[in-house]
Amino acid sequence: MNIFILSVGEHVYSTKRLYDEAVKRGHDVSIINHMKCSIKLSGGKREIVYYGENIIDEPDIIIPRIGASATRHGAAVVKEFEMNDVFSSARSLGIIRAQNKVRTLQIMNRKGIPIPDTLFSVNPENIKEQIELLGGAPVIIKLQEGTQGMGVMLAESKKSAKSIIDTFYRMNMHILLQEFIKESNSEDIRVIVAGDKVITAMKRKGLDDDFRSNIHRGGSGSKVELTNKEKNMAIKAANYLGLPIAGVDLIRSKRGPLLIEVNSTPGLQGIEAYTKVNVAERIIKYLEKKCSIQNSRTRR
Repeated sequence: MNIFILSVGEHVYSTKRLYDEAVKRGHDVSIINHMKCSIKLSGGKREIVYYGENIIDEPDIIIPRIGASATRHGAAVVKEFEMNDVFSSARSLGIIRAQNKVRTLQIMNRKGIPIPDTLFSVNPENIKEQIELLGGAPVIIKLQEGTQGMGVMLAESKKSAKSIIDTFYRMNMHILLQEFIKESNSEDIRVIVAGDKVITAMKRKGLDDDFRSNIHRGGSGSKVELTNKEKNMAIKAANYLGLPIAGVDLIRSKRGPLLIEVNSTPGLQGIEAYTKVNVAERIIKYLEKKCSIQNSRTRR
């Protein structure tokens, strides 16, 4: 296969791991900086120009590693490849949906995937009512497009919640409020999904003085066994967003597992280290299978 990894950094751990495993399995692999790609549309034809060359016909498969700051342009590049019948490990629409926490939760709620009680509003005049709708403090306050635990706060009192929410509204920043699941004990579960299977999962634990469990914020991890319900939730969530490869985040509560987020570009460093599973190799094997199926359909 000819594989393009769309990434702004060839030395980023996850990008390098995918590159190394794909090369090891005999594939031609290129790391393409999607931010340096230009899209040309003319006379019904399409081009993706990279350093003066049209590369739209070259790959069999693309693996987008699109960060939050590059969502719009990165998704547009992915969309052009998709319209040229190139299989993508993350669909362009899925990338856009996953970067928007509200849109993700709206889809999950409509599809019957359990989520924490969530509220979003842009009305600064009824902040007290908003807090009460979630049962009062403590309450979680999240920036709608925060990543790696950034832009996530715990307001332990109504007074502090009102102050934080009011500040964000005045700064015209988009937020959402969620109930605080005390019994999760600063833990969540990251599940890596490939198609209709779970590759592996790890439990992430926050620092003693931090309710956030994200490893980028200093937390730790360990391999965890999922229940069938948790596996099905993760697979369905990725599928509903149009993400063949995804990182799905769950927490365990008194009323069962709850989905909190879906990531179209899950990092591999923490989960490979803590679970001892070669996630990058498993992703490449999945893509080989998808490419084989797609090619057999084309030949028919």
